[in-house]
Amino acid sequence: METVIAIAIGVLFGSGLWLVLRPRTFQVITGLLLMSYAVNLFIFIMGRLWVNAPPLTLGEGVPDPNTFADPLPQALVLTAIVIGFATTALFLVVMIGARGLTGTDHVDGEEGDE
Repeated sequence: METVIAIAIGVLFGSGLWLVLRPRTFQVITGLLLMSYAVNLFIFIMGRLWVNAPPLTLGEGVPDPNTFADPLPQALVLTAIVIGFATTALFLVVMIGARGLTGTDHVDGEEGDE
């Protein structure tokens, strides 16, 4: 399972990196999104994969911390998703404004050979 997730993270990040190097602003924004998804998945998986493990159990006696799912990576990823959504919205507004001012969506503002 870990191998499949590692390959998925690598493919997401590699695809995002390839798109960031493209000449169009929409492709750059899409690449940044893919890279942020890969990082979020990586952080989430660092909390270990638990199947049917409760995040918190209030029972009798001293609880064993090894039987609980770690809530910190989940909270970090949730925060990163919210920040990523706001950043993407800002990027899109700036992209639309730059296209209106320059008349092109090329990263350096000049149409050229791709």
